[in-house]
Amino acid sequence: MCRSVTKDLHDHSVQLNRWFLKPIGAWPRAAATTSGEKAVSRILIIVCYSLIAFTVIPCALNLLFEEKDTELKLRGIGPLSHWFMGGMNYCFLLLRSADIRRCVQHMETDWRIIQQSRDREIMARNARLGRFVAGVCAICMHSGVFLYNIVSGMTTVVVSVGDNRSVSMLQLPCPFYNKLIDSRFSPANEIVIVMQTLSGFIVNSTVVGACSLAAVFAIHACGQLDILMLRLDKLVEGDGAKDNESVQQRLANIVNHHLRVLRFISRIEAVMHQICLVELLGCTFNLCMLGYYSITWWNKIDKKGILAYIIVYISMSFNIFIFCYIGEILTQQCKKVGETAYMIDWYRLPRKTALGLILVISRSSAVIKITAGKLVQLSVVTFSDVVKTSLVYLNILRTVTT
Repeated sequence: MCRSVTKDLHDHSVQLNRWFLKPIGAWPRAAATTSGEKAVSRILIIVCYSLIAFTVIPCALNLLFEEKDTELKLRGIGPLSHWFMGGMNYCFLLLRSADIRRCVQHMETDWRIIQQSRDREIMARNARLGRFVAGVCAICMHSGVFLYNIVSGMTTVVVSVGDNRSVSMLQLPCPFYNKLIDSRFSPANEIVIVMQTLSGFIVNSTVVGACSLAAVFAIHACGQLDILMLRLDKLVEGDGAKDNESVQQRLANIVNHHLRVLRFISRIEAVMHQICLVELLGCTFNLCMLGYYSITWWNKIDKKGILAYIIVYISMSFNIFIFCYIGEILTQQCKKVGETAYMIDWYRLPRKTALGLILVISRSSAVIKITAGKLVQLSVVTFSDVVKTSLVYLNILRTVTT
């Protein structure tokens, strides 16, 4: 396959990731990046950090020093947690930019070195699946939090500005420290809403970008493992091999391909383990708070607000599920390589070649796991633990506050 077609296929597989991360300056720069593009990227990073800080710092100051009502404090902690999580993930994406670039280059090389049409079909199928998951992540997360921002901006609340005076204002997505800017009066109220909405878009793009990267990388790795198992199945018969290729050479190619896939999975773990830890802890807390808001204020706030909380709850649940699910499928696929190696007609192979399969089986049993902070292995069981833990915290919170 010509180089231009291969590059087009690779670009198509990571296109959505580039769309999510480039507007916030988090897409890794290539070696051929011009000085102008580097300057634009740095400006975007400064703007994004400033907008996140514009939301997080005044919100924290408001909850610490200004807001006295416990119920309103609890209502502000959830959005603060989400914005703070997004800021941390943005930092980790920038710090891991070189690792992300190496993963992208690894994928490009995989597309370039592939020769068999059946292998290319497997890669293309997995690329489409990765794009689909990335798109669903974006729709769920952006629609949920954007709806929350819109509902907040369309809701009018009455606040006290003195002993005997109150004013009507649009509700902010996040509380704001009024000693910095008095957001109770127009036009400061509308300006803060717009700035927080832009900040919310950046935070969501960070979460969506991280989730979509994990999905695309992991599904690509699964595709490579599928190709590896297909080659193992054909090892004895030699189907699809070159005419002059010996069985020892085919096994050597299989081992090289296996080690290459394992190196790629190790890079995925290096990129994602910090982000996964933030998501694991943050989503557990946020699911608890969202459940608390929906149950406690069912009759106190507009039903549009309850709907927004429910949609955000579903979005965050889907987000952490994707991280846990990719950890699960990678672990299962790595184990299946060893099972496939054992299930072939290895007894028909030359003795030394058959002994070489023992190393493949042994290496497959020591699978590389996707973890949260190298502490918790991500799996479907982990997702159920997150949901159960958030419900336990929800019950404790309701008991304490009622």
